[in-house]
Amino acid sequence: MERLNSAPEVMAKKSWIARNKRKQATVAKYADLRLKLKKEKDYIGLTMLPRDASPTRVVNRCEFSGRRRAFLRRFRLSRISFREMASAGLIPGVTKSSW
Repeated sequence: MERLNSAPEVMAKKSWIARNKRKQATVAKYADLRLKLKKEKDYIGLTMLPRDASPTRVVNRCEFSGRRRAFLRRFRLSRISFREMASAGLIPGVTKSSW
């Protein structure tokens, strides 16, 4: 069963992935204003911004499957996608080790 070019079996809902991208755009849009309000210690002004303007609302998601659990920051992949790609030799510098 060869699955090199296909997507992993675990796939997040497209609406969740789209929502996360929308949050990233909102964070980028309000980043300068948030920084300015924080420097001025204007916390009332910060509360007037949209909730999704906060960077903590953005979730780390796998680049291929969209999965958010078991996310490896270094590779921006979930553990499942990482293992499949590493086994297929698609990630440079990663080899299977045994001892």
